[in-house]
Amino acid sequence: MTSLNQALPSRLHRLLNRMVAVEAHEVQATLLGFAWFCCLLSGYYLLRPLRDALGVVGGPEELRWLFTATFAAMLALVPVFGWLVTKFSPRRFVPWVYRFFALTLLAFGALLALHLESAWLARCFFVWVSVFNLFVVSIFWSVLDDCFSSAQGRRLFGFIAAGGTLGTVLGPLLAAAASTLFDPMVLALAAALLLELALRCFRGIYPHHEAGPVVPAHSRPLRGQVWAGLSLIARSPYLLGICAYLLLHTAASTFLYFEQARIVADALPDTASRTRWFAAVDLGVSCLALALQVLVTGRLMRRFGLVLCLALLPLVSVAAFGALALAPTLLVLACVQVLRRALDYAVARPAREVLFTVVRREEKYKAKNAIETLVYRGGDAVSGWLSSALSALGVGVGGVALLAIPVAAGWCGLCVWLGRRQEQRQAVEISTTLSETA
Repeated sequence: MTSLNQALPSRLHRLLNRMVAVEAHEVQATLLGFAWFCCLLSGYYLLRPLRDALGVVGGPEELRWLFTATFAAMLALVPVFGWLVTKFSPRRFVPWVYRFFALTLLAFGALLALHLESAWLARCFFVWVSVFNLFVVSIFWSVLDDCFSSAQGRRLFGFIAAGGTLGTVLGPLLAAAASTLFDPMVLALAAALLLELALRCFRGIYPHHEAGPVVPAHSRPLRGQVWAGLSLIARSPYLLGICAYLLLHTAASTFLYFEQARIVADALPDTASRTRWFAAVDLGVSCLALALQVLVTGRLMRRFGLVLCLALLPLVSVAAFGALALAPTLLVLACVQVLRRALDYAVARPAREVLFTVVRREEKYKAKNAIETLVYRGGDAVSGWLSSALSALGVGVGGVALLAIPVAAGWCGLCVWLGRRQEQRQAVEISTTLSETA
């Protein structure tokens, strides 16, 4: 029995090592991270069809207001999260946050089952599911940045992100397989169960507190101020650079989203054909992203570094706007969206997470959460209104493409700066660790 117990991990390591450069002692944490992210995005993608359907109850013109309401909800919740972080260790507050969202989703499911026609309830559900997704995913990456080193992140984050991509496929399949398709209570219950499975994975990854006179750093609350996330960002050029990168990313995504809505509305006359087109694009994105995450991302990051991985997104974004300006057709739009979104999920997102592996623990939780909630949704809201303003002025996708060229040049310059600063911080971290162990 002992030899069998030793052989199984060894075989699993050899199998996994064919896809990603993982050490034997990293196998368990890597697979748990993969499963955790899969559970999170499976739960979100179970709810997303219902969220999107309810989001247009008042008409597509309401989406900008819903984005703004989501930002306002984030603004209210960030200090609550900051208070939890200052008072409790991640091993305590992560389960509380996840179970809080599970309970609220169950409550929304019950209310929607009874009052599905309520427009205000539909709007609140849209906002809350958007808040839920950003918070639970932000906490996931904060924990991974806390538990994995920069070198490990470069090798393993791409593969772990593939778990999320798998979740984007499994979630809709689970919803489609349900006997009561899109029944709010069934979907909410399934999402809550997936959150509980995600917590099991978290407990397997996060270090336990061993009894003794000295409490390990991982088991201590982070202390500090409730709004420390924003003050930490304001005092750090490095974190401000990450904010700028994310704002440019959300602006490009939002402009493409609105252009996509216009092209699809003009080209496809009915809801059924539009739904099929969106489903085909989503499937293409998931398949390409999954292949890149498993086979390419880790190797690309180790061989060429963060700069190239970060800069791919602005380069492809400029090409996307240019292609749509020359040929605003469904085929071009599909190719643009599949390539850009797949590269974002497979390469740019893991690279952004590696940037956080070299910041202090307080910044990994407080500042990172503020960036990925307030900054992200704030960028969405502002970009939505800016897109409407440009359209009112008669600036089409061709004009946006011309504007995107100098912006992308600055964006690429920002990628170079962030990549070099990350490497400098990593070198300091390594030298400090070596001096402490000497």
